[in-house]
Amino acid sequence: MNESVLERLTQVNPDLEVWWDSSPLVFDSWVKSMVADAPEDKKIILEEQLNRIFDLDDPAQSLVRGCTTNPPLSLTAVKNDPDTWNEWIDDLIASNPGLSREEYFWLTYKEVIRRGAEMMMPIWEASGGRFGYISGQLDPRLLTDTAKMVETAQEIRAIAPNLMIKVPASTEGVEVVRTLTSMAIPTNVTTCFTMAQIWAVANAAAEGVEIAKKNDVEMGKWRAVITMMIGRLTENPALEQQAQRRGIQLSWADKHWLGIYVFRKAFHLLRDNALPSKMLACSMRHGPLVGGKYHFWDIEKIAGEIVYTMPPYVLEPLFNKCGELNFEEEILYEDIPYEVIDKMSKIPYVLQSWDENGMEVDQFNSHPATIATAETFSNASIGLERYVGKRMAVVTGKEVEPVA
Repeated sequence: MNESVLERLTQVNPDLEVWWDSSPLVFDSWVKSMVADAPEDKKIILEEQLNRIFDLDDPAQSLVRGCTTNPPLSLTAVKNDPDTWNEWIDDLIASNPGLSREEYFWLTYKEVIRRGAEMMMPIWEASGGRFGYISGQLDPRLLTDTAKMVETAQEIRAIAPNLMIKVPASTEGVEVVRTLTSMAIPTNVTTCFTMAQIWAVANAAAEGVEIAKKNDVEMGKWRAVITMMIGRLTENPALEQQAQRRGIQLSWADKHWLGIYVFRKAFHLLRDNALPSKMLACSMRHGPLVGGKYHFWDIEKIAGEIVYTMPPYVLEPLFNKCGELNFEEEILYEDIPYEVIDKMSKIPYVLQSWDENGMEVDQFNSHPATIATAETFSNASIGLERYVGKRMAVVTGKEVEPVA
């Protein structure tokens, strides 16, 4: 077997997990696209390697151990197979007349999640419920509505036993994590960028576990992950703006070291305090080129007992540029350059981000990265709702009001 770069990564630690970051429904078309673009002499080997990531014929043998998705990725899945989905949505509308566009959107979104969960189910069953979860994200427009988030989380969870709920690390999301955990509902905290958010939701999950135990709730198939959106922290304009106002020049490497530093701190914080959540890395950016060899620091330097969720924009450069990389358990390293720490310690945005006491819970919703990401996710949800609205117009022959 021609071992892939991803398979070498998983050898760093037996509890290192790789998840597919998109709907499972688009995996096959992504593989075909990757292979089609590959040089002729590499097509066969690449196809074999990619198909081992998620083995559609025998999912239980897949390299991936889970999957994350959300409304924008669900829209991508729908657009990836428009004939199938247009027929399904049209039938939904015709069979359930009188519903609102939002209700049709929600039913469509749940169906995309259901089909993805079905594809991941063999992994879940083979592992006894340890792996094979698919994350279904709450509507990002509910960021501040605790009761509605809990209600819709239960609705998503009811779709399949291998559903994990993606909860925002908002002020209200902390309580949602505590509540869902007390019900033994697995959670994946998203829109999370700072140590304060990670600390708050990790403690909320731990408190939820204790509540569940007191109530004799079965927790055998519960688990929790906390997603740190590395790139969305380090690329937010507030970082550069605050640095420039202080006469500080930040390089590409400085910013990447910051993301690595915060993620490592979070990993050790959870481990040292025996908290039950596991760190998950997303929004990773490839590079740099060092000594003629292409690297992927955002992956390499946090390798260890964590979860990576990898979308096509991560996997493509990993396979196409970084295929010869080898990995070590670098999450245990202490190799952050002193000069980077010194620079960053002078920037308020950073101080607020790398200290678990850097923000109060009621400040989470005003963090620049939270505001920017929540807006992006909300707009993407609107995109899927608009798509469904267009199908309503086709089926009913009536114009549908634009999404506000």
